[in-house]
Amino acid sequence: MRVAVAYEAEKPLVLEDVAQPAVGPRDVLVRIRASGICHTDLTVINGLSPLPLPTVPGHEACGVVEEVGAEVRRVRVGDRVLASVSPACGSCWWCINGMSNHCELGGPVKAKPRFTLPDGRQAPAVCGCGTFAEAMVVDEASVIAVQTDLPDEHLALIGCGVTTGLGAALITAGVTPGSSVAVIGCGGVGQSVIQGARIAGAATIIAIDLSAGRRETSLLAGATHVIDPAEGDPVAQVRDLTAGRGVDYSFEVVGLPALMVQAFDMARAEGAVTLVGMPAKDATLTLPAISAIFSGKRIAGSVVGGAQILRDMPRFIRLAESGRLDLSSMVSNKISLDEINDGIALLNRAEGIRTVIV
Repeated sequence: MRVAVAYEAEKPLVLEDVAQPAVGPRDVLVRIRASGICHTDLTVINGLSPLPLPTVPGHEACGVVEEVGAEVRRVRVGDRVLASVSPACGSCWWCINGMSNHCELGGPVKAKPRFTLPDGRQAPAVCGCGTFAEAMVVDEASVIAVQTDLPDEHLALIGCGVTTGLGAALITAGVTPGSSVAVIGCGGVGQSVIQGARIAGAATIIAIDLSAGRRETSLLAGATHVIDPAEGDPVAQVRDLTAGRGVDYSFEVVGLPALMVQAFDMARAEGAVTLVGMPAKDATLTLPAISAIFSGKRIAGSVVGGAQILRDMPRFIRLAESGRLDLSSMVSNKISLDEINDGIALLNRAEGIRTVIV
């Protein structure tokens, strides 16, 4: 099978022919039909994540099950499945208590070497998936069977970006009808936060991004206002749009500490600040202690949007099927696996919303 391997930080991915990984008792072999290119993959490829290289990137995909291990109960051969950025076994303490985004299988599943490279080295797969490939072998906790007519390139996005963004708005923050929202960073996850805020009934949704194209798409997704940070302090611009108070809910969806501070500053007193973007492994966030305490603001990290994948991914699929969630506007480019480095370059340049390998 062909896979794209990240050997060195900030170097192009290398397409390799490798042996198909063995299917263990809990494993599922999935033929990949579509895979989104997520900013988390870029963080790994650029050597900014804790995950060591070499590795096979990709974690946002859909496909069809071709083989299952003897102990697999969740899916069957022939099932159409979503790959999940976050494994969920369904039976550990975290899963039982409604926090499957912290499932105890997460660490072991994500760290397991899956591929033997041509030079003999063993390589893991990003998030335990490795979807920049023709097929993947994953733990059954990392896949969910779905029944839908959504196109592959749309369905794949629910595996990470859409679920993370919608979940951040609807679950982690709990955006309320009539509220005001600001979103810093309007790529694939940011667009999903915007759509989640629209679905929740927010009255004011402010999209903040340097890219004119992403600002334009944000208006189609439900933003009521857009801000170009190059035209002046975005915090001041947000306060100008909210009678000087700031927004009820702010979201940082880039992963830069400086922008996290902006998200904190543009939230009103007693507002909610939700941190969604994937930071570099050595990044540090510093806030003024007096403001952090006496503003009464709530700061929350959002792991996969707080979503419980067995419960929420099917719900998000229904939102797309009903037309309330627009996935088509998020797919800006479709490429082949041979063009993977072109897709990575688009993401590096912040061009488009989501590039999908089909």
